Amino acid sequence: MPEHLTGLSLEDLRGDCAQCFGLCCVALPFARSADFAIDKPAGTPCPNLRDDHRCGIHARLRQEGFTGCTVYDCFGAGQRVSQVTFGGVDRRTGPAADARRMAEVFPVVRQLHELLRYLTEALALPAARPIRAGLREQLAATERLAAGSADELAALDVPAHRQRVNELLLRTSELARAGAKGKRKNRRHADLMGARLKGADLAGADLRGAYLIAADLTGADLRGADLIGADLRDADLTDADLTGAFFLTQPQLTAARGGPGTRLPDSVTHPVHWTAGR
Repeated sequence: MPEHLTGLSLEDLRGDCAQCFGLCCVALPFARSADFAIDKPAGTPCPNLRDDHRCGIHARLRQEGFTGCTVYDCFGAGQRVSQVTFGGVDRRTGPAADARRMAEVFPVVRQLHELLRYLTEALALPAARPIRAGLREQLAATERLAAGSADELAALDVPAHRQRVNELLLRTSELARAGAKGKRKNRRHADLMGARLKGADLAGADLRGAYLIAADLTGADLRGADLIGADLRDADLTDADLTGAFFLTQPQLTAARGGPGTRLPDSVTHPVHWTAGR
């Protein structure tokens, strides 16, 4: 990854494990649950992490009880922290203090890269033309923060910066959904867990932060919907139409169920397990 990201594409903001020191497998904690087979505290390497920083059970994660790993994406933060922030110094061979700071900084950069991903997508939306200057300004500001030193990143007030970015993303959503036909549905942060929404008209809906866990969305019309932060774990998107939906990330989609008839925006791809089986 170049030291200063410019001309970002969504492809730049995806994890590249070959350029990372397995930071997500070390820095992040997880608890024994339906998503993880074991408990692991933050800062402790996962027992499945090999000496080459690759996962020893990558091809069998779902079968081994690590579904949570299959739906995670660092948005490119891992390679930035590994290769830029710490200059390619392996966390195992460098100073112990650097290894600890690397684990501390990684979640910060991951949040910044998630914002970069949303800002990059927002800039590409034709409807966002009236606020593109503000979006570019916040994109540049977020890039500068992500390129900071380890000490600067550790001291960063991410929630404050996220709030500034979110104001623009909210405005982007309003502009992008303004052309939706009929009454625009506001389902922001709605509890729709297990909801029966088969064939539902959710075109242009505000589904920001909605809980759609295990919801039946088969054949639903989600064209032009705002899906930022929506929880789609085990939601059934079979034959649903998400054409033009925005702020939908690959991890969200990978956590859901679907099939070859599910229509998606260009920003994401059909998860492999949709056709290979869970």
